[in-house]
Amino acid sequence: MAEFLVFCEVADGKVKKSARELLGKAQELSDGDDVTAVVVGSDLSGVEGLGAWGADKVVKVEADILGSYVPGAFASALHQVVDDVSPDVVLASASGLGKDLLPRVAALAEAGCASDVVDLREGDDGIVATRPLYSGKCLADVTIEDTPAFFSVRPNSFVIDEIEEKDGDEEDFDADLEDDYGYEVVDVETSGGGAVDLSEADRIIAGGRSLKSAENFSILQSAANVIGAAVGASRAAVDAGYAPHSMQVGQTGKTVNPSLYVAAGISGAIQHLAGMRTSKVIVAINKDADAPIFQHATYGIVGDLFEVVPMLEQEMAALLAE
Repeated sequence: MAEFLVFCEVADGKVKKSARELLGKAQELSDGDDVTAVVVGSDLSGVEGLGAWGADKVVKVEADILGSYVPGAFASALHQVVDDVSPDVVLASASGLGKDLLPRVAALAEAGCASDVVDLREGDDGIVATRPLYSGKCLADVTIEDTPAFFSVRPNSFVIDEIEEKDGDEEDFDADLEDDYGYEVVDVETSGGGAVDLSEADRIIAGGRSLKSAENFSILQSAANVIGAAVGASRAAVDAGYAPHSMQVGQTGKTVNPSLYVAAGISGAIQHLAGMRTSKVIVAINKDADAPIFQHATYGIVGDLFEVVPMLEQEMAALLAE
């Protein structure tokens, strides 16, 4: 048994859906011990319902300096909550923010941290994490001897069907924060890339340089709209100027782990595979029957994406209409 503290990331005043996955897994592994959710921000009035996602208690840390991600402020706030709660395990999403924040807090706590894990289970000596190595070519089991043990979890790694609803009693935490951490956030601009957050998307349709232009990405967007998917891109497509970097999937872009990943006109370079190899179902569409992507695909379609993608869109729309 173990007590869990789950950092629930907030965006636009609402908790990201990755929190449900983390809280559900924490409840599963805690075996009856407390699961505490912690949220950090400048206005958390819209944050609610975490008890329905399995949180026994919700700790809210509000301060003006926490309105945007200031690493020093966030790390100090979370570290103070960790000290107060004294959990055995701390979880966070392996988002860009989570992968930056959690090692900082682990360092302050003088504890160990495993990043970007894709599985958690109970072992003989505590929680065992599984994380991909060498661009996903192999998996390693990791245990952390220190307490608390810190883990950032790749989104969509777990299937959480049922969660026992808890009280989710809210508690305001007054963190001792500085007014200045060496810099200030002047403005935040949100990059384009579709209505669905790529890093949190359960379904993704991604395109490569074979799309030939930025305008042609509308073909993928149209199909994505039918199934509520996000649109991604390969590095080659981004380098060619067809898509912004915010849409890039791969080793130098975003690491994703959706239930469905459709790769349209993507050859399957190692750099791209590193960002999506752990997707549960991979559908590859390519005119080249020898494209490396087919070696990793669950289903492969040899054909012109300009013909295949619209056909898929029609079939998906028809199935959803039934």
